[in-house]
Amino acid sequence: MSALTSDQKLARMANQIATFFRSYPEEEAVAGIHKHIVAFWTPKMRAALEAYGPNPESGLDPLALRALQDTPQADSPVRAGTRDPHLQGAGASDAG
Repeated sequence: MSALTSDQKLARMANQIATFFRSYPEEEAVAGIHKHIVAFWTPKMRAALEAYGPNPESGLDPLALRALQDTPQADSPVRAGTRDPHLQGAGASDAG
């Protein structure tokens, strides 16, 4: 059984995303974290992290905190495969 609360788990996941983007320039990293959280997290998860993250005891990575609080000023370094999610994978190879 895990001793982490659901808020702590969200912070840990956000920190993992921030770790991935840390090698990019700061503004691109913030945009990438923001894009990932908006694309893959439910509104309930985002709201919980937005409420918990600013607390000093949350341990939330500063890049992740900025991604939650600020409007990104750069484009994400990760480009979308398509602008229409319903078409995701439509251009994929059918080989093999």
